[in-house]
Amino acid sequence: MASVCFYFQVHQPFRLRRFSIFERGSDYFDEHLNRELLQKVATKCYLPANAVLYELIKRYEGRFRVAFSLSGVILEQFQQYLPAVLASFQKLAETGSVEILSETYHHSLSFLYSRDEFAEQVRLHRKAIEELFGQTPTVFRNTELIYNNEVAKAAAELGYQVVLCEGADHILGYRSPTFLYTPPDLPAVKLLLKNYRLSDDIAFRFSDRGWADYPLTTRKFANWVHQVNGNGYVVNLFLDYETFGEHQWAETGIFDFLRQLPEAVFRLPDNDFKTPSECAELYAPNGEYDVPHMISWADVERDLSAWLGNAMQSNALHELYRLEPLVKQLGDEALLTDWRRLQSSDHFYYMCTKYFADGTVHKYFNPYDTPYDSFINFMNVLDNLRGRLGGPALERFAAQVPAGPEM
Repeated sequence: MASVCFYFQVHQPFRLRRFSIFERGSDYFDEHLNRELLQKVATKCYLPANAVLYELIKRYEGRFRVAFSLSGVILEQFQQYLPAVLASFQKLAETGSVEILSETYHHSLSFLYSRDEFAEQVRLHRKAIEELFGQTPTVFRNTELIYNNEVAKAAAELGYQVVLCEGADHILGYRSPTFLYTPPDLPAVKLLLKNYRLSDDIAFRFSDRGWADYPLTTRKFANWVHQVNGNGYVVNLFLDYETFGEHQWAETGIFDFLRQLPEAVFRLPDNDFKTPSECAELYAPNGEYDVPHMISWADVERDLSAWLGNAMQSNALHELYRLEPLVKQLGDEALLTDWRRLQSSDHFYYMCTKYFADGTVHKYFNPYDTPYDSFINFMNVLDNLRGRLGGPALERFAAQVPAGPEM
């Protein structure tokens, strides 16, 4: 039995408008740009892809199954700008063939800097999913699949016994991501590992005419899935949802590929589609996956360098999380909302300077010409937000509160 486990990340941040250090207002976010980009992505990806998934679920009477992780900030934008898109995701969830996963509400790096804030955001996200979709998530995935053993422990403390993470070669060694694993000392928690080779065949190589396996047909891909039989249980295809129609344009045939894939998978015996929770319930783990240091699904390194690879990123994050105690003590909801929206990982991803093999990926939806422009604009906003906290009180807190990664 080889189960295809699709999980799609759906997220767009509240992007910042160009903000001068001399501005006195607190209107940080570019409503026009955020609405425009969301409309563009919805037209090219969310609406047509959702329509294909709904068609497949109905055609195969629920045997085709997928999972989504929708950040809290994308849900807010759907509600604010495009309620019809939210309705299309809700329609999918109502089929019973779509699982909604748990994550940090603001798609943040809070686990690295504040475990209290991390837990608060997970609870906020869970509440939003319950209210909007009528599901209580049972599977957790951290922002951008950022993971180590401590993430599994924190997720377990919050009530999750299934966690998604990257299947990193340097951790797996000779082993395969087609099995489930457990973290050290947490036998009740099951880990589903991204099969990055097969995931990236769709996400990045699908339209690459220089790729040795181009063109990627559904028959070819289904045969790769079928080869797992006897060598594992799951093929975890973890993708940005924008793969369909945005990263891979409709003209490449990506929607036809998605539409025809289930038939090709079902054509071969003993293959099916399952959600993450169903995989965890059906299959036993096959050993420990010990991850003492942080990994992620980003870039070729699979580490944190996409967000913490240079001094600009480290400084911006350090200064942002230093403000947490005072922001929360003041009890100003508007201030808290702004501070949390600044936590979205995208703001720090835009500051990344390691443009080489991964350069194209870092340019997706990036409103800045250079990483330095991103850093300066972010720090201008943060300086304004700091000013809203009050001078003397801020100085006392700055002297008392260290901030740095809790890794």
